Amino acid sequence: MIERDLKQLILSHLFKGKAVIVVGPRQVGKTTLLRMIMNDSDKRILFWNCDEPDIRQKLSSPTSTELKADVVNADIIMIDEAQRVSNIGITLKLLIDSCPEKQVIVTGSSALELSNSINEPLTGRKYEYTLLPFSTKELINEHGSLDEKRLIERRLIYGSYPDVINSEGEEREILTNLTNSYLFKDVFAFQDIRKPEIIEQLLQALALQIGSEVSFNELGNLVGMNSQTVQRYIDLLEKSFIVFHLRSFSRNVRNELKKSRKVYFYDNGVRNAIIGDFKPLSLRQDTGALWENYLVSERIKHNLYSHFYGNSYFWRTMQQQEIDYIEETDGILHAYEFKWSTAKLPKINKTFAQNYPKHDYAVISPENYQDFVCGKL
Repeated sequence: MIERDLKQLILSHLFKGKAVIVVGPRQVGKTTLLRMIMNDSDKRILFWNCDEPDIRQKLSSPTSTELKADVVNADIIMIDEAQRVSNIGITLKLLIDSCPEKQVIVTGSSALELSNSINEPLTGRKYEYTLLPFSTKELINEHGSLDEKRLIERRLIYGSYPDVINSEGEEREILTNLTNSYLFKDVFAFQDIRKPEIIEQLLQALALQIGSEVSFNELGNLVGMNSQTVQRYIDLLEKSFIVFHLRSFSRNVRNELKKSRKVYFYDNGVRNAIIGDFKPLSLRQDTGALWENYLVSERIKHNLYSHFYGNSYFWRTMQQQEIDYIEETDGILHAYEFKWSTAKLPKINKTFAQNYPKHDYAVISPENYQDFVCGKL
């Protein structure tokens, strides 16, 4: 099993009087992560799988007395697929308050139902983490830097879901099944969406615009809905960990784009499955967009797992001057350009450099991308 960076982060926060909540998309290995923690622990562990009907019933409306009796012989209580339990937030609150000496670890496949039901009851009582498909850093730790570099084209095309990584030759089937059967379940289950096909049309439109600013009005015209509904659906897709967005950076320059956003996919393979395109890079017109999506999503993974306390943006002006990616930390702007081809590497944009003197700058290419996605640049 490939070691997950999140494991050590979770282990460092055990037995501090708070629940540990792990959310993320389906099929990324949340249950496997619990098993890894079990294997590394010498504590007594109680594992509740909420796919089982009797477990769901037990946890739906118990009293604190019943909970105490159920966990008396355990030090750690693991609750897997907790979003399937109604009133799970109240149950977790009772468990934490009545058994403060015990550690509760909870997983859920989507932020939609789980976060809505646990945020208020567990205010001040939880650490929450997001588990995503394998990060480049995790894969380097498993395969080595050189082998991972050799596999970069496969990563750009097929992404890094665990099943994809572990099933060479079956990537298309796995990704097609994933996008057809699993990814949208949470959206359809927890929201009143009368035309599910609209979600698929919206995702196809977003997949064709990665690396470009998105307009809710234009997307609405493409799929036949108003801009407010487009915005709501994109928000649902973000809460389901399918896509995420970057805001435009704007401070000093008069003609900067101030309210724009770009939407990226957490996984390149999912993006390509949605548009049904797994061609090799030599036959593609969107290699630059795939490279940008891969680098931004991998950097986001690194930041999630490494206590990043900054903000992420892109920068663009009305004259199409641009910086692909910016991180702001402690008053310093870290600007990055992404280039798949190393034939001609760009210099920092003069307008940006003059208006934001507190910056550093790097071009990220196939030569140095591992340093970037692992946080060394």
